[in-house]
Amino acid sequence: MPADPAPSGEGMRLNRYLAAAGLGSRRGCEELITARRVRINKRQAESPAERVPAGAHVTVDGRPVKASQAVVIALHKPRGVVCTAAAQDKRPIITDLMPRAFGRLFTVGRLDADSEGLLILTNQGDLAQQLAHPKNKVEKEYRVKLDRAPDAAALRQLEKGVRLEEGMARAERIQLLGGKEVRMVLRQGMKRQIRLMFRCLGFTVERLKRTRIGGLELGHLVPGGWRVLSAHDQRKLEIQT
Repeated sequence: MPADPAPSGEGMRLNRYLAAAGLGSRRGCEELITARRVRINKRQAESPAERVPAGAHVTVDGRPVKASQAVVIALHKPRGVVCTAAAQDKRPIITDLMPRAFGRLFTVGRLDADSEGLLILTNQGDLAQQLAHPKNKVEKEYRVKLDRAPDAAALRQLEKGVRLEEGMARAERIQLLGGKEVRMVLRQGMKRQIRLMFRCLGFTVERLKRTRIGGLELGHLVPGGWRVLSAHDQRKLEIQT
């Protein structure tokens, strides 16, 4: 899914303008508008469909906001780094790896602290929500190292599904790579899903690495490395329906 062109503000719907300013999804921004917290040139905004004129002064709760140019970033999250906005135990967080010039970034597809691999970050809250929403069934591929080699029956069970606290969890596809390593593809996004699925069958995940989101591969990005995605690369993130 390519990002929208750099928003100048001219003729842009107000809910999209606020989302491009990093205030969340378009639906969340609509709530700001209906709560009468948004003004355009000191005038009370009344509708999410209002158009923001070029050069308009837009405020939320009295604070000025401005739509930013859309940016989408691929990051290789290292092990030991957390995706939350602030780590209570002082572990490094994702935003520590990014230049401040990007401003507020939303994370698409979280990984737990012990996992590594491909993450998508964007300053467009609406895009982040679209990519992360379960209904869009974006494929995510992982390389998983276990404490021992799984047999064919265990792999079949994971494709059939195992019941977790959040519901039935299943692998879209799973393949033994050799020894204790498997390649696993999911379309779901339950918390710690892969680790819990293997735990149900008596296995322990020793290493977990996400290698693909949609059609976008991690490639040769080193841990901690990142790159801004071109329009061509962004199209590889197209939502699967």
